[in-house]
Amino acid sequence: MFKNVIVYRIGPGWSATAVQMEQSLQGARFVECGASQEKSIGWVEPRGEANGPLVEAVGGQLVLQLMVETRTLPGSVVTRKAKERIAHIEAATGRKPGKKELRDIKDDIRLELLPMAFTKQATIVVWIDPKAQLLVIDAASQAKSDEVVTALVKSLDGLALTLINTQVSPTVAMSEWLVSQEAPAGFSVDRECELKAADESKAVVRYSRHPLDNDEVKKHVEGGKLPTRLALTWDSRISFVLTESLQLKKLVFLEVVFEGASADKDDGFDTDIAIATGELRKLLPDLLAALGGEVVAT
Repeated sequence: MFKNVIVYRIGPGWSATAVQMEQSLQGARFVECGASQEKSIGWVEPRGEANGPLVEAVGGQLVLQLMVETRTLPGSVVTRKAKERIAHIEAATGRKPGKKELRDIKDDIRLELLPMAFTKQATIVVWIDPKAQLLVIDAASQAKSDEVVTALVKSLDGLALTLINTQVSPTVAMSEWLVSQEAPAGFSVDRECELKAADESKAVVRYSRHPLDNDEVKKHVEGGKLPTRLALTWDSRISFVLTESLQLKKLVFLEVVFEGASADKDDGFDTDIAIATGELRKLLPDLLAALGGEVVAT
């Protein structure tokens, strides 16, 4: 269910039931791009059933899904068509179009070609833990996560979100774990890491499928290269890559997690949600504790 995790703290004073959220999101349902529209964003059914609910409640956990559709129009095509039109103008009038006219020509061509451009759709899952007052976005980048946050805040009145911050930065903690060759309690260091120099050289060293408990890695860190990504496994249940910005990437739920699990419904949606959120609700507090605890806003 989750491949990436970006965690937000829900601001104090906000709460909403699944029914209330459903009503709020209805006005922002996803609608496909119009003929001349480059992007469309809206909420879709997490379960994938047409005209189903936009908010799914499973074991007290709330799940939403945002759809982003974009029309892909290669810049090279626009440039080629613009050159053809400019050449025609020069041949017909004997003059070269000015900068403003060039921009207008490109804009006109873009509008003409957009209806013929292919569209690409991508969905992003949002999980809300009302009791813990946490919101998790399954986004591969901060830019995509920001897009989801904007849509959430626009749709849900009074919702305020802040990225989780910890007493010890991931970079400092990962450096300590690599130098001491000792992972925090409940975690193990795996065989993937990225180290980046803090000086002007910006030199990068990457390890993949390589032991990290050796003097070579230790010397790199002690020499000033800072870890920006480090593969970890929590409690022999979930493997992931921790980044310098406290994002979790490449999440893999290991086989032990699924032992004894059975699908509650034909599509297995409820089971998947229950397993994923149940495991992450234990992992996230342990990870925050390993990073010195959460910084509480005052």
